[in-house]
Amino acid sequence: MSKVRSDEEPVEASFQTFVEMLTDSETYQEFTAASRALENDSEATALLEEYREKQQRMQRDGYDQSLLSELRELKSEMADNETIQRHKDAQETLVDLLQETNDAISEQIGRKFARSTGGGCC
Repeated sequence: MSKVRSDEEPVEASFQTFVEMLTDSETYQEFTAASRALENDSEATALLEEYREKQQRMQRDGYDQSLLSELRELKSEMADNETIQRHKDAQETLVDLLQETNDAISEQIGRKFARSTGGGCC
């Protein structure tokens, strides 16, 4: 059992190095800065919350033309909101970086590393 543990230690150390490099990266730093800006922008957070609430209402209550119009209008307002767009762009850039990392790991080990299975295990 100690052999297995000692074999895992270099993997853990490499993983910690990877996490530190990721969190120090410009991509991650921009994402965290954009997230903080979004949290501190009451207008942007209110827009997002209103959009989510109306989306949930649409899913719960079914199709409603006036609600759909409201959702479209809110989506347009969100597209015009600089804070929301900055966060969205930073998030997409970070997701792209993580996908590239996933692809590189998959290539190195010869298997799909973090493949989505569409939900839970069972």
